[in-house]
Amino acid sequence: MAMFNLSGMSKPKDNVYDVIIVGAGPGGLSAALYAARARLKTLILERATEGGQITLTNTVEDYPGFVLITGQELADKFVEHAREFGTNFANEEVVEMDLTGEVKRVKTDLGNEYTSKVVIISTGSNPKKLGVQGEDEFANKGVSYCAVCDGSFFKDKPLVVVGGGDSAVEEAIYLSKIASRVTVVHRRDKLRAQKIVQERAFKIPNIKFIWNSVVSEIGGNNSVEYVTLKNVKTGELTKYSTSGVFIYVGLVPNSELVKDVVKTDEHGFILTNEHMETNVKGVYAVGDVRKTVLRQVVTAAADGAIAAVDLIKYFD
Repeated sequence: MAMFNLSGMSKPKDNVYDVIIVGAGPGGLSAALYAARARLKTLILERATEGGQITLTNTVEDYPGFVLITGQELADKFVEHAREFGTNFANEEVVEMDLTGEVKRVKTDLGNEYTSKVVIISTGSNPKKLGVQGEDEFANKGVSYCAVCDGSFFKDKPLVVVGGGDSAVEEAIYLSKIASRVTVVHRRDKLRAQKIVQERAFKIPNIKFIWNSVVSEIGGNNSVEYVTLKNVKTGELTKYSTSGVFIYVGLVPNSELVKDVVKTDEHGFILTNEHMETNVKGVYAVGDVRKTVLRQVVTAAADGAIAAVDLIKYFD
C-alpha cells in the first residue's frame, strides 16, 4: 500500500482544532470539506493513504457524475476538494483517544496530542479473513486481498477469487485481463453482486464459477499451489490448482481504539443515529466503520456531509 506523500500537504499549525477527523477515506474527506466550508478549523489524521480503500479499486462506475473513473483518481479529487477549503492533514497514526470530556484528546504515534470539541471516526474497515489453514502462511506468497496491488504478479497464471459480492466479482473481472483463468468460488448458488457486474463477468471467457463451495485449505510449498474446496451441500472435498487466492468475504471495522467508549454491534461496527452521532456527545462515526445497510463511496460521502452539518451545533 502506498504511503502518504507529504509534499504539498497542508500541515497543522498548532494542536488545537474545532474538528478532528480520524481517517481520510471518502467519509472523512467529505466531512472535512463541509466542516472547513463552515470555517471550522479541521484536521484529518491518517496513518496510510489519503482516500482509504478506494485507492485500491481499479475502476469506479457507480459514483454519480463519473461514468468511469479509477479509485485513485476519485480519491485525489476528494483530497483536492477538502484541501481547497483549508482542511489540515497530518500523516500520523492515532494510538489513543480520550473522548469522554467536552474537550476531546487525540494522541498519535509521533507523540503529538491534538484537542478538539468534535471528533469524527472515519477509520474504515479491513478485509475479513477466511480463517483457514494456509491463509496466514501464504500471505504475500499467493494470498491477497487486493487485486490492484498484487494482480500484476500473476500474469498468465490461474487464480481463485473467493466471494460473491461486488468486490469479488469486480476484482475477478480486473484479474481476468492478467491471469490465464479466474475461478470465482462462492458459498451460494448465485452471486450477490449488482446485476450489471454479474452480467459483465458471465460474458468473460476465462472467468468460471464454482458454486455452493468454500475454501477449506490453502496449500503449496514456497507459494500457493492449490486450494481445497468443500461443497457446502455434499461435504465433498476437491483439490483445485491455482497460483493465487484473492479473498473478498466481508469487512472487519477498524473500531478497536473506541470499542470500549462508543457503542458497537456484535461485529464491532459503530452504532450511530441518523445524524451520525454515537452515544458519546461530540463524537461521530462515518463510512465503513459504522453500522449501515450499504457500504459504498457515495454513502460514505453522504455520512460525512450529514455529520459535518450536524456538528455545527457545537459551535453556535
